[in-house]
Amino acid sequence: MTQPTAAVLLIGDELLSGRTRDINLQQIAQYLEPIGIPVRECRTVADVEEEIVAAVNQLRAKYTYVFTTGGIGPTHDDITADAIAAAFGTGISEHPEVLADMAERYRAMNTEFTPARRRMARIPHGASIVKNPVSGAPGFQMENVFTLAGVPQIVRAMLEDIGPRLEGGAVVHKVQLRGPGLREGDLAERLGDIAKAYPAASIGSYPWYQGIGDTGVALVARATDTGVLAAVQGELESLMRGLGVEPILDPL
Repeated sequence: MTQPTAAVLLIGDELLSGRTRDINLQQIAQYLEPIGIPVRECRTVADVEEEIVAAVNQLRAKYTYVFTTGGIGPTHDDITADAIAAAFGTGISEHPEVLADMAERYRAMNTEFTPARRRMARIPHGASIVKNPVSGAPGFQMENVFTLAGVPQIVRAMLEDIGPRLEGGAVVHKVQLRGPGLREGDLAERLGDIAKAYPAASIGSYPWYQGIGDTGVALVARATDTGVLAAVQGELESLMRGLGVEPILDPL
């Protein structure tokens, strides 16, 4: 079985300026991981149509799935829907069913359904709708590209509609061992040897510094084969014990 992969494209000037802190990459990756779809790349681009188009076309050709976030709201700088239409060489217009649903929603809220709000009913031709149970304005799917809102709460809700459409792969299992007081320099050479000996596993080293007396290194191993993962875990435990530190197994 070919392992499916994913990329995340974060769209918005507010992300690049530092005004907004992104958490959508984290929650998309965490949603996909148990399905067996690892995120292999993330990019952030400004609200510039040609840059969005170029990134979408590069990523959709390289990965099984692409998830974009941001830029499908009612304001002038919400240009993602137009950019997706351009990337696929198709038109864009108000979707009749979406328009009707949104009009009814605003009537129920006793809120004017303005031309700006109607912009959120514009969907690229040929796209399928991604439901938005939070605010009503939907995302959409064009082939292997899913276009989501930027608000994290809405992104998380949209993922529930997307999940059944995805074809998962082998689930990546992981284990984390913490070694209080260790330093990466103490581990580096032997850690490299273990990584070479187990090419089917991915091993990461993550130091922490929480203050005097609270430092160390966490080692994380990932693999689709639980037997390989168990063997790597044993090697990492032996490495830490050989340096005089009893490893702490963290739940993940």
